[in-house]
Amino acid sequence: MSVDTTYASSMLLEEFAGAGPDGLDAAYARLVGALWAPGTAQDETLWDGGTLTERAPAAIPDLIAALDGLDAGRAGRLLILLGLIAEAGQTDAVRAGLDRYLALADGATPALGQALAYLLAHFPQDRDRVLGVAGGLGLDSGDRSRFDRCLTIMDAGRTGLGRAWPAPDVWELTTEEKAFDRAWIGALTQEQAEINWRNDSRTVWGYMGLKAYWYLRHGPTVTTPGAQPPPEGATSDAPRLDLFGPHAAALACPSCRGPLDVGESAVRCPACAVGYTASHGILDLTRSVGDDADEATADLLKSLAEMPSMGLYYESRLRPEFLRVAGGNWGGAVTLADEDAYIARSIRPVDGPVLDLGAGAGRWTSVVAATVGSDRLLALDLGLPMLNVLRRRVPEVPAVRASALDIPLADASMGAVVCWNALQAFPDEAATAIAEVGRVLRPGGTFTLMTFVWDEDPVVRHFQAAHYFPSRPAGMLLFEREELERWLAAAGLVVLESSGPESFSFITAQRVS
Repeated sequence: MSVDTTYASSMLLEEFAGAGPDGLDAAYARLVGALWAPGTAQDETLWDGGTLTERAPAAIPDLIAALDGLDAGRAGRLLILLGLIAEAGQTDAVRAGLDRYLALADGATPALGQALAYLLAHFPQDRDRVLGVAGGLGLDSGDRSRFDRCLTIMDAGRTGLGRAWPAPDVWELTTEEKAFDRAWIGALTQEQAEINWRNDSRTVWGYMGLKAYWYLRHGPTVTTPGAQPPPEGATSDAPRLDLFGPHAAALACPSCRGPLDVGESAVRCPACAVGYTASHGILDLTRSVGDDADEATADLLKSLAEMPSMGLYYESRLRPEFLRVAGGNWGGAVTLADEDAYIARSIRPVDGPVLDLGAGAGRWTSVVAATVGSDRLLALDLGLPMLNVLRRRVPEVPAVRASALDIPLADASMGAVVCWNALQAFPDEAATAIAEVGRVLRPGGTFTLMTFVWDEDPVVRHFQAAHYFPSRPAGMLLFEREELERWLAAAGLVVLESSGPESFSFITAQRVS
């Protein structure tokens, strides 16, 4: 969003205070743009938190003073701006208005309460005073746990590190997961632990800021349900290589691209003289084996048996929250039914085998299977926890463990590829993944995807980017619509349909030759 910020900040503040409903967003954008710009990733461990203009420090007292004379909607927006300025390095100057912020908590509207929670979460040194007004902010249990986490100083045991998003209170860890946390947290240096703690804090600020900003502009947020877990029950330890029979001609060796020999109990590459392990209907193409095949199979079985519940947890609890922060789904514009309908509508006309790329825990694999049939479908993902859940959900769909950046399939072997809510998991290599999709598609084959693009509002964009995940230590990286279209064209794909509310991007493209 391009805004004119040539006027003095005091004039822009006066304009904002007096703006009518139709001009409020534009006036706020001009004020924000005069004082602050979104942050940029400096390296893998440092997010700069935003950039302040030379006018920002002097404007802070005016912003604080203006809070008393504004309605809740305008005051809330100023609180958001003050929080952004604090994140950009002026925390002490912004903290000077603490008494005024605390006074606003008395009788705060729900929207103002969300904005206050976001700003006050930046002052852990005032934890007791800040928590003293928490009851007047209208926070739900998730809000409260995020609020409390941001006001907490990391202890010697590094309690809760890595489990702050989307809220500390959603994490119900198994014994194995607790042991996993102790191992990786204990291996960190103090400096690494502090960096991770800071990134956790910024991630939660990003969530709180996005929620507050939505509430101020649109009203209450809507809770959208996540996917239901598959039925309980263990899957067979048998390789189930019979499931791969329909795809034997398409499967290719990751090393030499030659055809694979799918037998009754083993998968081998004749050219490389190596084999690949399989169990539970999961073929692991990430590791070739020679004489140690039995050992490798035992390792795979052990890994599957010890897999934590992340696959289940992601779909039921974490994915709906991710759709909020990446896609702006705070108002419930996209439902599970909407996603199911788009997938089914987009892939129904195609012939030939279908690849579910980045299939995850299989919720949308089941939609594809119901549309084209399990025998035509092949699921691919790199994560064993996800594939373990997928096999429980769709036991007749074969699964391949492999990278989307080097798809182990022959050229022009697929009639359709679906990549649903996965492309942003490898944003730096998204062009490579799309090129691979173009390679494996037959002429006339379709590519259906859903991913996320940057919001046009720089405030929203900042909060989107402030989310840190293990795969992206420098902050979340989304896409521009234009670059997605450019990568598709470079892969020989023509866009047939492109849509999506908020920051969602639903695309169906076709391989032209």
